Amino acid sequence: MKLVIYTSLPGLNDYTLACRGNKYAAASMKKRAEEMIQWHIRSQLKNWQTEKPIYLKYLWVEKDRRRDKDNVAFARKFVQDALVKSGTIPNDGWKNIVGFEDAFEVDKKNPRIEVEIVEVPDYDG
Repeated sequence: MKLVIYTSLPGLNDYTLACRGNKYAAASMKKRAEEMIQWHIRSQLKNWQTEKPIYLKYLWVEKDRRRDKDNVAFARKFVQDALVKSGTIPNDGWKNIVGFEDAFEVDKKNPRIEVEIVEVPDYDG
């Protein structure tokens, strides 16, 4: 399965700054990001769900190279939590997500996040 999120997500620096500000700002940022991701999940994956463990392949397509890769990839947290909240996967623990990988590209006109969800049927945790 493939999920495309047609925007950039907050990075670690954004989240850290929000944590240092108003005590509700970071929680609000995370909630908005997850709601937007869930909208993409509902519109693209429809009602697809899996109980099988999964492996996630992320392609982070940024508009430029200003943000460090580790700052960008922090948003995995938002994506994986949204997969759980949408009911796509039952949990995001060790038995449910066996691993992930990150790749990065730049596209000034079409920043996005592509997430390939690969079921791992024979994984026993």
